[in-house]
Amino acid sequence: MREGEKDPGLYDFRPYRDRTKLEWPGGKKVAVWVSPNLEFYEIDPPANPHRKSWPKPHPDIVGYGHRDYANRVAHWRMAEVMEKHGFKGSVSLSVALCQHHPDVVANANDLGWEFFSHGIYNTRYSYGMDEAQERAIIEDSIRTVRDATGQTIKGWLAPALTHTPRTLDLIAEYGMTYTCDLYHDDQPAPVRVKSGKLVSMPYSIEVNDHYGFFVYNMSPREYAETLMRQYDRLAAEAEARDGPGGTVMCIPLHSYLIAQPHRIGPFEDVLRHIAADGRAWITRSGDIADHFLSSGGYDAVAADAARYAKADA
Repeated sequence: MREGEKDPGLYDFRPYRDRTKLEWPGGKKVAVWVSPNLEFYEIDPPANPHRKSWPKPHPDIVGYGHRDYANRVAHWRMAEVMEKHGFKGSVSLSVALCQHHPDVVANANDLGWEFFSHGIYNTRYSYGMDEAQERAIIEDSIRTVRDATGQTIKGWLAPALTHTPRTLDLIAEYGMTYTCDLYHDDQPAPVRVKSGKLVSMPYSIEVNDHYGFFVYNMSPREYAETLMRQYDRLAAEAEARDGPGGTVMCIPLHSYLIAQPHRIGPFEDVLRHIAADGRAWITRSGDIADHFLSSGGYDAVAADAARYAKADA
């Protein structure tokens, strides 16, 4: 390896076509989890020297109002469609929402949705934090979600996808079992941390509605077709004789995007397609992590990595 190109060593390399097959409950092929991002954006947040909170000069009324549509209108429309087709949310939560809009959090909790932390606000970033500041955010997240919902969070998606070199070690130290911040595989995998066991939970950038609509400029129908192609391919690979076994499909959503009146119909077609297929384990992220840890999947993947490393030595 060249100087300056050191691998951070967060996880081991495993070829996709030479893996011990993972198995999901009931012989299902794809673990499908939907991740609504329930967020709160401050209209004029404190400045972070490493990144601006809004692309326009503060206060960005347009950006704020667009995102506030989520909590006033779009969450309720999205939740109704998800429940209709049997999908429970795994919520990427800006935990300040528990104080700002407790009705939204209470509704998701009443529906049986899981919560994991997406930081306090999506306008405050981890960049530049010292260890004490980062610990305070983690402790605040655990305490606030427990007080509001009775749940103890198991997972973490960094606020606005911002990190420090110590983030993964810290969340494992606090007892969390999965991170959504690595984006590197279609199956769960162990993450190297100083204490505990941490699972890398597949969370997709490619089929995230933010990228679909803001980056790739897809129409609602194009985005829906992308999700269906994603699901069909992952199911086919999981069934293949030389495939990896059970795969994971995450559908990351922002209700102010997916639950606009002109987009919700094609998205409902996606849920209908997956629910009717019969190969999907429609579940939540924490349930995937629990199964992976308790059923031998974690140990099998670690053994695969050790076997490959030995063969490659």
